Amino acid sequence: MSKQETIMSMATPQTKATHAARKSGMPYTTLAALGLTALALLLPLVLPWLKTPVIFAACFGIAALGVSILIRAGQVSFGHAMFACAAGYAVAFAAKWWTQLDSVALLFIGTAFATMFGMVIGLFVVRYREIFFGMLNLALSMVLFAVLGKFFHLTGGTDGMRLARSTFFGMTLERDGFETALLLTAVGSAVVIGLLVQRYLNSVAGQALAAIKTNETRLEYVGLSTYRVLLVGYTLSAALCGFSGAMFVVAQGLVTPEMGYWVRSGEFVFIAILGGIAHPVGAFLGATLFEFVKLFAAAYLTGAWQMVLGIVLLAVVFLAPAGISGVILRRQKSKGGKQ
Repeated sequence: MSKQETIMSMATPQTKATHAARKSGMPYTTLAALGLTALALLLPLVLPWLKTPVIFAACFGIAALGVSILIRAGQVSFGHAMFACAAGYAVAFAAKWWTQLDSVALLFIGTAFATMFGMVIGLFVVRYREIFFGMLNLALSMVLFAVLGKFFHLTGGTDGMRLARSTFFGMTLERDGFETALLLTAVGSAVVIGLLVQRYLNSVAGQALAAIKTNETRLEYVGLSTYRVLLVGYTLSAALCGFSGAMFVVAQGLVTPEMGYWVRSGEFVFIAILGGIAHPVGAFLGATLFEFVKLFAAAYLTGAWQMVLGIVLLAVVFLAPAGISGVILRRQKSKGGKQ
């Protein structure tokens, strides 16, 4: 048995279900992704006020996708919002120091900073597993939150930092045009990132990451370093959260320490569980449901929207433990079995 076949044999049930479902016609996950993309692009044309919620949903989906990469390895981070926050402040400082920077350059700077930050943090954190892994990430995120809040003269404290609307691909746009450009960028980035992450998860490196959850010792015997495999996955997840944070700050025009608070990290985990880790599209389905349930619950049940989200999560945990994407793949698999 080759090394790749050995790693595949240690893959999680969700990973095996993904491969099995792919053999029966066009995958339902592909249809779900196409439908979600079409809705994200067409609905704001009918209801322009939906531009911002769709952008935020794409941002949350990308961040949740980063968290779900680690969940595949059996590790849950309760502090990954620190990378979104770090990217946001990198964007804010870059825009403050170099006022002529384009929005695309700001997105690149924020993502690059979060990636390097994640690599440095990962060198230490990936040595630990399970609750220790989750609590270390939480502790580090709270340290960052406290530092950003205390150094008022540099970071603006709890008031945060504002940044003026910059050019987009060299074009000076009004608010509506700027939001449209961000919407197209966010949706396009979500599609490309989803495809790249799926390719990564299907590769030997991605299968090795999933194998950490099932049999880490056997993976070492195959000749792969679990430390290196998890470090790559951790760095990738930090990069995705960083890009999400950079996009969020450019769209909102404001960054505050609250972006790195544990509640935001909990939202990322919430979305990842809600959408499921069986396929990357799950993160975006979960983010869409999360954002719009929160939006309408806050509008019609002011002060009780957290309760509504909690009920939704409980329903998913009991009725669909594998999340929305898990349900989609199970239906695809059952259809293939009947043919």
